[in-house]
Amino acid sequence: MTVTVFIVSLLAAMAIGMPIAYALLVCGLSLMGFLAATSGLVTFDSQILAQRFVDGADNFPLLAVPFFMLAGEFMNAGGLSRRIVNLAMAWVGHFRGGLGYVTVMAAVIMASLSGSAVADTAALAALLIPMMRAAGYDINRSAGLIASGGIIAPVIPPSIGMIIFGVAGNVSITKLFLAGIVPGILMGVAVGLTWWWVAKKEKVLPAVKVAMPERLRITAQGSLALALPVIIIGGMKFGVFTPTEAAVVAAVYSLIVGLFVYRELKFSALYQLILSAGKTTAVVMFLVAAAMVSAWLITVANIPTEVANMLSPFMGNKMLLMLIMMILIVIVGTALDFTPTVLILTPVLMPVVLKAGIDPVYFGVMFIMNNAIGLITPPVGTVLNVVCGVAKISMDDAFKGVLPFLLAQLGVLFLLVLFPQIVTVPLQWWMR
Repeated sequence: MTVTVFIVSLLAAMAIGMPIAYALLVCGLSLMGFLAATSGLVTFDSQILAQRFVDGADNFPLLAVPFFMLAGEFMNAGGLSRRIVNLAMAWVGHFRGGLGYVTVMAAVIMASLSGSAVADTAALAALLIPMMRAAGYDINRSAGLIASGGIIAPVIPPSIGMIIFGVAGNVSITKLFLAGIVPGILMGVAVGLTWWWVAKKEKVLPAVKVAMPERLRITAQGSLALALPVIIIGGMKFGVFTPTEAAVVAAVYSLIVGLFVYRELKFSALYQLILSAGKTTAVVMFLVAAAMVSAWLITVANIPTEVANMLSPFMGNKMLLMLIMMILIVIVGTALDFTPTVLILTPVLMPVVLKAGIDPVYFGVMFIMNNAIGLITPPVGTVLNVVCGVAKISMDDAFKGVLPFLLAQLGVLFLLVLFPQIVTVPLQWWMR
């Protein structure tokens, strides 16, 4: 019955147009009222909810969120993102369908810088959509390619989604970061191969091949941007800093490079960039705080045990259980945005994962990847909406363009369900 109260109250609040954060608080109130009336496990007291709400945001690892947000703002304004696109253009732009390969290469590199799918997609779309339209590429397919490349960001470290999952699920964020490297690269490879297949239909001339001296010059210009992921991953692997400290390093590094090396970031722009990062962080942190209220009541109501009982017939087969959970998350991801899905499902599914003996780091990577794919599935599809806005096309046209890439990403997801060693073995090497 508690599962029914949880689902009905959440869906009812969302159905009347209530923002997700407030819907989560309503869900918490409903659960508290039901438990107080039926079991006496808790007392209905608004002060308890307020205290849990404050405690939900009072978590040191979550400090990484605003700093990675700030780093992303500094990178886009300071010219790091543009130089990455120029670098990719110099090396792969001359192939048939070259701008598509530029998109994939730039998406993977930028994913290792910011960790935000929306920010990366917006930057890539602003830079590449006009170029692809002018070159005569099919704009729907181009928009779909950029959207599918943008969702690599939550998987490759540093990932804001993994920070939120690590806090909510009590899983090592460092291990999540390192475990996401290979799956993120595989997502990029899948998108690249799919573009190779669909680009055969493109009737456009490739760009002029850049001479090697010019390539090296452009690469040297972008080397400072390429150094950042090496610093972050290397620093975490060798224990120089934690993920939270890595976020500060990323923000300071991108600020210094943008201000004093590339000189495209102006002091006069800092206030607006910090304000923009603060606004985005406020939305995320409010969601986290509201979700922690529901997560506490979910635990008190013993909902994870009820869910585990429902899934008990599959507990003996880890692969089948993972497959069922992945299908469930795919379905939920079409209706909910990335962060709410992570916050709502983590406290429900993590006890099931632990009871079944599934590696929580492996599950976390799969969970984040699945939620990232949800960003390009309608009707919500936040990343798809971003591309539609920049390219000025309809959601239907964008979905037609993204469909082959979406299927490729789902193919990678289910490949990792069948062969979890693809995630776990590289992680063991990284942790040596």
